[in-house]
Amino acid sequence: MQPRNMSMSGVVDLAAVKAAQEAKAKAEQARAEAARQGGPGAVSPADLVIDVDEAGFERDVLQRSAEVPVVIDFWAEWCEPCKQLSPLLERLTVEYNGRLLLAKIDVDANQMLMQQFGVQGIPAVFAVVAGQALPLFQGAAGEAQIRQTLDQLVAVAEQRFGLTGLIVDPDAEPGGAQTAPEVPAGPYDAQLEAAVQALDAGDLAGAVQAYKNVLADDPANSEAKLGLAQAELLQRVQGLDPQQVRKDAADRPADVQAQIAAADLDLVGGHVEDAFGRLIETVGRTVGDDRDAVRLRLLELFEVVGADDPRVAAARRALARALF
Repeated sequence: MQPRNMSMSGVVDLAAVKAAQEAKAKAEQARAEAARQGGPGAVSPADLVIDVDEAGFERDVLQRSAEVPVVIDFWAEWCEPCKQLSPLLERLTVEYNGRLLLAKIDVDANQMLMQQFGVQGIPAVFAVVAGQALPLFQGAAGEAQIRQTLDQLVAVAEQRFGLTGLIVDPDAEPGGAQTAPEVPAGPYDAQLEAAVQALDAGDLAGAVQAYKNVLADDPANSEAKLGLAQAELLQRVQGLDPQQVRKDAADRPADVQAQIAAADLDLVGGHVEDAFGRLIETVGRTVGDDRDAVRLRLLELFEVVGADDPRVAAARRALARALF
């Protein structure tokens, strides 16, 4: 069977290549720093390739796809091309070092999943990003083609959804994440404390600058990234007239900036789902630079709420559906 669907041109925004490269570089820094500190939640290389069945599909694929793109390999014992492709996918997955996860599904034992994905023949390879299924290719394929497809998949996950992948520790025990070791006080504690004090005093500009000073030297500092996202949000809504902002958003649903401002107010007011939903709906009815502006603001709001919040995971899946 000849490979098909190798191109991901329908998924990758070629105009955003530069942004994808920048996001990838930042993700690299974050992963390296987390690994240096012992990597909370670090996994072993063996944990990057998993066998998945129907009972564990939601947990092992859908939920995990909110933190790392999951590649699905539909295979069977009797399939000769599968015996060539599957080992290649496993090797490449380990080489990508946590940027993706490989889920192997035996079609003979999981007919329902095969039907749900519309698999007509095997081997068939799909990906799930933020809960959204994407066809990659069907049939045997060369290593160079597969690498190109996986590179594009990783870029989409990082640039559009902020998924930086898993932290891999070669010394981790397979089957479980490591807990982070005690980390001594870092060199930025005084600056972070100054930022918090500025926030408490209502000096939002001072807080923003203090967090940026930390990130200039330590781009992976998670506390500074979260603090900066929160301070910038408060800075944006400062001085806004909530009634006027909401009226503008209601009167002008196609006005991107009006919807973005209303979403900021929603989040500050604790209406997290409303903020996310407003921007996801706006993504669905915009294109080009307008769509990109809304998507980027949504990713910023994800930072404010935190990646571990289930509302963020649900919104990432909804964003994927709106984009694809």
